[in-house]
Amino acid sequence: MIALRRRRAWLFAPRSADRVHSNVKLGLAANGGDELSVTDARQVNGAAGVDTGDATLRVMVIDDSKTIRRTAETLLKKEGCEVVTANDGFEALAKIAEFRPDIVFVDIMMPRLDGYQTCALIKQNGAFRKTPVIMLSSKDSIFDKARGRIVGSEEYLTKPFTRDDLLDAIRKFT
Repeated sequence: MIALRRRRAWLFAPRSADRVHSNVKLGLAANGGDELSVTDARQVNGAAGVDTGDATLRVMVIDDSKTIRRTAETLLKKEGCEVVTANDGFEALAKIAEFRPDIVFVDIMMPRLDGYQTCALIKQNGAFRKTPVIMLSSKDSIFDKARGRIVGSEEYLTKPFTRDDLLDAIRKFT
């Protein structure tokens, strides 16, 4: 659920005995920049998360392009991965607490909450700090790659990516 209050967007994942609650706020700074922070993230009753006996790799793909999401999802499912997709950073943050991915692929240029902001929020959350985040972009400048590293991404893949690019990143970071 997303609620807008006093120039802030609050994102809540539902609470239950088997889910994780996450409360993320997006505040707009007076200078026009974005001020992002994860304000609260905790596991409720210790029940959520990946079953350690489960061999299925959980992958999240975040991209505003339906074609990219479906392509990545199809390729990864053929490899036996469990995949969840999101079309922007807000949707991803709403899903990540429940899905608890082993690795995240995120597009940089998205509406509302871009890939850099999404990656920074994921990495600031103690529950997901060690979750590998791979940036996806059609931009390949050294500046874009450096910015991705600054916000905490482990890798940067340039679009169009191949099946092998995705699988190599998964093998390298999981």
